Amino acid sequence: MQNFEQLGKELERRGKADDIKRLAESDDGLKLARMIDSQRLEQAARSGDADTLRALLSSVLQTQEGKRLAENVKKMMQS
Repeated sequence: MQNFEQLGKELERRGKADDIKRLAESDDGLKLARMIDSQRLEQAARSGDADTLRALLSSVLQTQEGKRLAENVKKMMQS
C-alpha cells in the first residue's frame, strides 16, 4: 500500500491528481470499477497481499478499458 500512497503524493506534487480523477470517472474507469471485486481488492490492500493485488491489476490490464486507461496514465506521467 505504501507504493500507492507514494504514487498519490507524486501525482499531487506534479498537479496530476485531478487528471487521474477524471480518468477514474471516465466511461472506461467506471466500467472497470464495476468489474473489480472491491471487497477482495480492499482486503488484499489492507493485508498487503501482493499476489492478489497483482492478479487483480493483471485482470484489469487485460481488458480494453484497462489498456486505454494505462496508456492515458503513461502519457500523463510523461508530460
